[in-house]
Amino acid sequence: MAEQMATQIATLGGGCFWCLEAVFLELHGVTGVQSGFSGGHVVDPSYQAVCTGTTGHAEVVQVTFNPAEIAYEDLLRVFFTIHDPTTRDRQGNDVGPQYRSVIFVHDAAQQAAAVRIVAEITAARLWPRPPVTEIVPFQAFYPAGPEHENYFVRNPWSGYCRAVIAPKVLKFRRQFTERLRRPAPAQGRCPAQR
Repeated sequence: MAEQMATQIATLGGGCFWCLEAVFLELHGVTGVQSGFSGGHVVDPSYQAVCTGTTGHAEVVQVTFNPAEIAYEDLLRVFFTIHDPTTRDRQGNDVGPQYRSVIFVHDAAQQAAAVRIVAEITAARLWPRPPVTEIVPFQAFYPAGPEHENYFVRNPWSGYCRAVIAPKVLKFRRQFTERLRRPAPAQGRCPAQR
């Protein structure tokens, strides 16, 4: 019970939520990740509706984490490494406002941290252009449904997983080896079923 009370939530959108979920599930200090939608004007939208780009929602993950094990700022550093924050409404071939780079902040501390980290990555010139990531107050989260949970783990050999998600996961594992929850699977092998 004490551990449950100690957790916090980060709500992040950076392209397809399957990509973000696959990485954050492997991050030490993260206790849960759920794919869903946030930032729109439609209550409890379907995946199909969000895909039209007309609901105003972004595909997001809600990351539950233990701040005693990983700081919110470090979650954001991982977030900015695994997606391109410089392209408006786009991640690779995924195009539309549902794929925008956005941080939905839950309180003033998250707001201040997000502004600091955006300034940090801008100054470090991690990307060739400045970030266009939105930082907006969190209002609501709508789960995407069970068919989207653990998508990469359940579908590692699908074309999208192999072409888009796997390279992001490998990049994360290489850059944040010390932050992995458990040893990563051998390269080229299917991750173990949870």
